[in-house]
Amino acid sequence: MRKHDEHPHIPTLKTWLADGKIDRRQFLREATLLGLSAAAAYSVAGKIAGGPAVAPAAAQAAMPKGGTLRIGLRVQELKNPHAYDWFQSEITRNVCEYLTKTGADNITRPDLLEKWTASPDLKTWTLSVRRDIKWRKGRDFTADDVVWNLKRLLDPATGSSQLGVMSGYMLDRFDTGQKDDKGQPKMSFRLWDANAIERVDAHTVRLNLKVPQLAVPEHLFNWPAHMMDPEEKGLFEPGANGTGAFVLDEVKVGQKAVLKARAGYRGPGPYLDAVEYIDLGDDPAAAIAAMAAKQIHGIREIDVVQLDAIKALPHVAIHQVVSARTAVARVRMEGKPFDDARVRLAMKLAIDSQKVLEVAYRNLGAAGEHHHVCPAHPEYAKLPPMKQDIARAKRLLAEAGHPDGIETTIACKKDPAWEQAAVEAMVEMWKQAGIRVKVNVMPAAQYWQIWKTVPFGFTSWNHRPLGVMVLAQAYRGSSNLNESGYKNAELDKLIDEAEGTLDLEKRRAVTSRIQEILQKDGPIVQPLWRSNITAFDKRVKGFVVHPSSMMFPNELALES
Repeated sequence: MRKHDEHPHIPTLKTWLADGKIDRRQFLREATLLGLSAAAAYSVAGKIAGGPAVAPAAAQAAMPKGGTLRIGLRVQELKNPHAYDWFQSEITRNVCEYLTKTGADNITRPDLLEKWTASPDLKTWTLSVRRDIKWRKGRDFTADDVVWNLKRLLDPATGSSQLGVMSGYMLDRFDTGQKDDKGQPKMSFRLWDANAIERVDAHTVRLNLKVPQLAVPEHLFNWPAHMMDPEEKGLFEPGANGTGAFVLDEVKVGQKAVLKARAGYRGPGPYLDAVEYIDLGDDPAAAIAAMAAKQIHGIREIDVVQLDAIKALPHVAIHQVVSARTAVARVRMEGKPFDDARVRLAMKLAIDSQKVLEVAYRNLGAAGEHHHVCPAHPEYAKLPPMKQDIARAKRLLAEAGHPDGIETTIACKKDPAWEQAAVEAMVEMWKQAGIRVKVNVMPAAQYWQIWKTVPFGFTSWNHRPLGVMVLAQAYRGSSNLNESGYKNAELDKLIDEAEGTLDLEKRRAVTSRIQEILQKDGPIVQPLWRSNITAFDKRVKGFVVHPSSMMFPNELALES
């Protein structure tokens, strides 16, 4: 980036770094979001604050070639990537890539883009598409492909969680003129302006935002934001066209998915001939047995109940990183007794989060604070601790008309086992306050079919590099990942404000108010933050653990 193209806020970030107002990590993240290249950002940070002047290498310079890498991973339905909820993208992103890529260092870099630039007010983002990208079937990847994909992602008919992430600055809510089964107006979304997604030329797209937004590049790396071939109408099946290093060769839901390396990829890699994702089901012992027998080379995510057994395998390396991964016991807001904020607060006050962390996750993480903003997030605000208070919980239930307590049922997944352990620990704590909870344990595949609609459920949430990203997805009233149905006009307004605030201290002040609202009124009991733990055969080269558990097989190799 030339000096005169530098975003006007970057000199301020440099000053803040020099003065200690922000740390090195915060500088790297925000400077790169504003368009400074990762190389330049690391260089500046090294000169001002010390530390590495270059980003850590993602892979070895010389890598062995060939072989099939086998990874333990649940294999779900893959047909509509733009509507993915979760780790289905682990398979798809190797075929259909993203415009940007957030690395293991939490720095977001261009991927299918060459660069981006943001206007001083953060309301105009210019995306420059790389000119050397081709679809596997030979056609150039262009701005037209980007425009089609972004419009489809933001079309309510697609059912994408991208809508919840970007609706605050790209969409308007409007009355469709229809009524729902309760006689209420049916609302929907459309682009706030006909020119909100603008094709400038064959390799340039401009996003014209309704309000300022800092995290646009990170939003383009969201789970469902794959760039799909418009000629295939957004569907993903064996042989699907893509820009990535692999081709989907086979998929059997609940069994396996097979990727084959393709020729002509721009690199790095692929060094492997193929990648097989093996669905090992809900039993943690199955993954341990598969690793021990060398039937698989890695597991996407290690449960703590597997940890000791996996550590005992001499050919396996354990990888761990601090992350903003969590799970929440969340209620649906429309039904009694959860429609009463006093009941929701009582459920939080009955919990000793530190004890849940100890019991369920062996202290490999941090205690939760019931507001879904992690201490690892740059905008996290430290609030007074929310300690267990059984007496107050009982008083709140009595004030809400439940002097004898309440009875309910919570749904949770059998796999990973720590989730059931956390739920059972909370059940014993709730019991002390007169909150009698039965546990409905179900296979993970069954839970993910009903997770948005079950009245009370325990849902795992993955890492996002910014707190405002998960707040927008999980608690903004318009988001289709808002599993609780929580709607709070003040909260939505504060999320919008936080998303467009450059000054970190000002953004943290806004987030502090959001955290307070979620603690006192919100729909979740959040017991813990957990470290991301995975395991790979030591013969696998180039692996770097990512805070969100994402893997990039084109960067991996397998020693014979």
